[in-house]
Amino acid sequence: MAHGTHDYEDDPRNRDILINIGGTLYPREDAKVSVFDSGYILGDGVWEGLRVHDGVIVFLEAHMKRLYEGAKAIDMDIGVTKAELIKRLYDTLDANKMHDGVHIRLMVTRGIKATPYQDPRVTISPATIVIIPEFKAPMKATLDRGIRLFTAHVRRGYPDVQDPKLNSHSKLNCITACIQAAKAGADEALMLDPHGFVATCNSTHFFIVRDGEVWTSSGRYCLGGITRKMVLTLAGEAGITVRECDFSLTDVYGAVEAFVTGTFAGLVPVAEVDGRTIGEDGDAMPGPMVERLRALYKARIAAEASKGRSA
Repeated sequence: MAHGTHDYEDDPRNRDILINIGGTLYPREDAKVSVFDSGYILGDGVWEGLRVHDGVIVFLEAHMKRLYEGAKAIDMDIGVTKAELIKRLYDTLDANKMHDGVHIRLMVTRGIKATPYQDPRVTISPATIVIIPEFKAPMKATLDRGIRLFTAHVRRGYPDVQDPKLNSHSKLNCITACIQAAKAGADEALMLDPHGFVATCNSTHFFIVRDGEVWTSSGRYCLGGITRKMVLTLAGEAGITVRECDFSLTDVYGAVEAFVTGTFAGLVPVAEVDGRTIGEDGDAMPGPMVERLRALYKARIAAEASKGRSA
């Protein structure tokens, strides 16, 4: 199912999940929102993807911070406190008897409109809060063999057009890039910034390894990724030189390793970019840097889970 870093095997347990809409649990087939909802009409909202490990939603405080900052940026009142929303998340997990190997999509839209129109002042309901938990794990084959990227013509734009740091429902530029990559036979799109430097991928963050150093983009034209930030932190703590900098496709093609990061799959190696094999033909996949960072990331997740639930 799906493609690229989001490859997963369908789990039959997901057919019977309960989905939380506005604090009420509904069977999957009955979980619906209005056609007048701001998210459906306009993509007006913010969202988070969350992972559950050993009964704990990991890095939850960082996700909550990003969600509420995003809501504030678009002048949207979520309508519940962080503590109330966290309780709602865990109540949903408990109702579904979910403990591990779970991915949650948390979505908040501005609410129901009186009429299909963009002005927030015609919103007539509180924010719509949807929690969809699913049993979902990345496929081992993807984690082992890596993914192929294609550089799309669609750019990550300036923050005064649509701020890339805002995790909004409006993802059409990323979707267009993804379509271009798919048509080219790749798994995901690599996207450049307005100046032609590498920015990010359409749904993950991109890294390369050169001369024993880990490079990623300056961060000016990509979402403030939580896994991205964690990898940078862990690498620094381990004494690995990390650089957030401008670099070009030439730097990418000559990298000894490349990988992407995201909440769903963690660290996934990149085997090919624009038809160029990353590293030398015959190099082991994943490479030594990815293996090392994966181990550090796995240990940090375990430490996070050991703290228990937060509310």
